[in-house]
Amino acid sequence: MTTTLQAWGNSQGLRLPKALLSALKLGASLEVELSPKQDAIIVKPSKASSRVRGRHRIEDLVAAMPKRYKAAEFAWSKSGREVW
Repeated sequence: MTTTLQAWGNSQGLRLPKALLSALKLGASLEVELSPKQDAIIVKPSKASSRVRGRHRIEDLVAAMPKRYKAAEFAWSKSGREVW
């Protein structure tokens, strides 16, 4: 299979056909390794991590909440000459 680099904004992008991704069992999260000495770009499925894009996963945050946690609303009151 042959493909070409395409301009995407200020970057270059390489499109991988859906059939190839399915055959290799690659999902949306990939690990890319550049090997200039071997003239190769290696694409692998990424390992599952507890963080997504540098942020915590919602599942982990919810699991860390106290069991009897109850959300409450906060009502602001005027403290000066604010106009509401």
